[in-house]
Amino acid sequence: MNLSRKTALGGLFIALSIILPQVIHIIGAAELGRILLPMHIPVLLSGFVLGPFFGLTVGAVSPIISCLLTNMPPVARLAFMVIELAGYGFMSGLLFRKLNFQKVRFGTALSLAGAMIFGRLMYALSLFVATDLLKISKIGPIAAWEAVTTGIIGIIIQIIFIPTIVFLLRKLQVIVPADTQKKDFKKDDNKAAG
Repeated sequence: MNLSRKTALGGLFIALSIILPQVIHIIGAAELGRILLPMHIPVLLSGFVLGPFFGLTVGAVSPIISCLLTNMPPVARLAFMVIELAGYGFMSGLLFRKLNFQKVRFGTALSLAGAMIFGRLMYALSLFVATDLLKISKIGPIAAWEAVTTGIIGIIIQIIFIPTIVFLLRKLQVIVPADTQKKDFKKDDNKAAG
């Protein structure tokens, strides 16, 4: 996948990361976003489709743009969400694309589980740093556990839908295995040279 296509898809994932929470907030209350975790889905998918660098970028940029445009997430939670979502996008891309979990049986599920755990650990670590080192007493690492328990429905939705979406994207050849990409790249180089 060339850089311009990755950039366009990255923009699409950022847009989805902003639009999905808005749709959820229109349907229900602001609390529904913390339960269903709509911003997480496009970020996780960006790592699967685009790899770790673009996944990290989509994860870091999405909450910032969303906060600027919609005031969601609230500024007080923004830094923590940037770290968490960047972790999701990075790790899903690293495991699935770079470490080739895409070639392993249940690789999508393993990549998703690894990314979800890594993102929550990054969230907990950022809360720990804010609490202990920066002496911000209004939050604490227990908030990471509260985020998991509050978002359990969203986590279940991610476990059900993300592997299904990744499967469909592979069938549609939006996600192309790394071996095929290298072969296609070599074909393009040969055509350009010939």
